[in-house]
Amino acid sequence: MPRSNRRRSEENGDEAMERLLTGWKRTEVRRGLEWTVQPVTAAQAGKSYVCPGCGRGVATGVAHLVVWRADGVLGDQADLAGRRHWHTHCWRIA
Repeated sequence: MPRSNRRRSEENGDEAMERLLTGWKRTEVRRGLEWTVQPVTAAQAGKSYVCPGCGRGVATGVAHLVVWRADGVLGDQADLAGRRHWHTHCWRIA
């Protein structure tokens, strides 16, 4: 079937742009705590970090996850300051 060349509504375009800007950010519950999890693509990974799950480095250019508390009592700024960069596998098994 041929592709439709109709434009999507403005609302759908705004939603798609928001998803791209937030990097498919999602909320997960681990051990009774709410966490915000945001994937980082290999192209976006411009710095190296230490993964808190395994203690090894997350090298520049390696896709990984940025994780921070979503329900912290000290507020959003404190939660963002406490964000950590995890290997995807390490977060999955944590």
